[in-house]
Amino acid sequence: MIRTTLLFSLWQLLTLAAHAQGFLSVQAAGVLPGNTAEENSEHLQAAIDKMSALGGVLYVEPTEGGYPMQGGIVLRRNVTLLGAHGPTGRGTALPDRSGPTGSVFIITDRERPFLTVESATQVRGIQFYYPEQTWTDPNNTIVYPPTIRMSPDESVQGVTLSCLTFYGEYMAMDFRAVAPRICEQILFEHCYGYPLSGQFIAIDRCYDVPRILHCHINPANMREFRRTFKPAIIDSVVRRKTYSYWIDHTDNAQLMDLFTFGVYGGIYLGSETYGQLTNFNFDCVGVGIHKIGSQWTNRNWQIAQGSIIANVGERLEDVHPVLIEGKGHTSLSNVESFSGGNPALTTLEASWDYITVRDEASVTLTGCRMQGYKADTPIHVSPDAQLHAIGCEDRDNKLLNY
Repeated sequence: MIRTTLLFSLWQLLTLAAHAQGFLSVQAAGVLPGNTAEENSEHLQAAIDKMSALGGVLYVEPTEGGYPMQGGIVLRRNVTLLGAHGPTGRGTALPDRSGPTGSVFIITDRERPFLTVESATQVRGIQFYYPEQTWTDPNNTIVYPPTIRMSPDESVQGVTLSCLTFYGEYMAMDFRAVAPRICEQILFEHCYGYPLSGQFIAIDRCYDVPRILHCHINPANMREFRRTFKPAIIDSVVRRKTYSYWIDHTDNAQLMDLFTFGVYGGIYLGSETYGQLTNFNFDCVGVGIHKIGSQWTNRNWQIAQGSIIANVGERLEDVHPVLIEGKGHTSLSNVESFSGGNPALTTLEASWDYITVRDEASVTLTGCRMQGYKADTPIHVSPDAQLHAIGCEDRDNKLLNY
């Protein structure tokens, strides 16, 4: 009895010391796998509030099956939520039942975003699991609010979202600021999921270099615990006509190593954006890249080293690996397209063309290879637009002169 008391007292002292140094396990803060979701959310919020002044870390200690949680949690300024994982692309797995394990938040709240972040915050190494989400019947899809969003009450700057995995989310991360508020210096890296809205990351009004790096969207991301999404679910995601990556009102966006599969749109580059997109693969999409520009000065994109498999949608004529509208210039280098069928979803097995350019936009293509299209030509350009192709090959492996 005396030994047990001494050990418990020692644990309390160590916990207090860690807290004083700005590092605390969530279990020491009262977040426990056996609690109700309401109790855990209350304890986690209290710990976050205390850590804000310290600029401290809350460690999401791995536990079998994770932690039940309610939504509505606010990650206060300066606080880090830290888990034990890199992105788990096919899921962690419990040995005796379906579900992930480790640093996992188990979310059932259908009304509130799980986590609202303020400035100077970090979320790293955590899994987010929605066990009630369907993976078989699209008629039972649960429209959850975003898992992580920026605070709607203030501008948010300096947020790192890294090594996160989402299972069964409807939308993963929403950073669309509403004027006059903005978001700046937002970093998304090594984040995996498959959003049933089709929307994984959305950014609006980010005027200081947003970065989306090394992100992967795949309906097989729960394969390890036997919840791979059925073709009917993937078809329903395509029908929503949304984009996995969506940005607007951004300066010099940096987008690198992006993958998506089984959605309507790969990436939407809005009319008030410019930046660079490199090293990407948009697989089984209706539109791979949709770029719009509002003017000529700085609505230009440099896009390189990628492949697009555009083969889904309602009408073949609407399936475009690249669709460019408005004004501004786009440079595409070493971007190839090809097509075909895929048993994971319903496909048209082809795209209409390689690129459609509308309005007054200008485009330069260099070293692009164009396969799998049904139209007579891979290039469609409106009378007021301009396009130049250098060293590009059509489906017959012939150089294009355009």
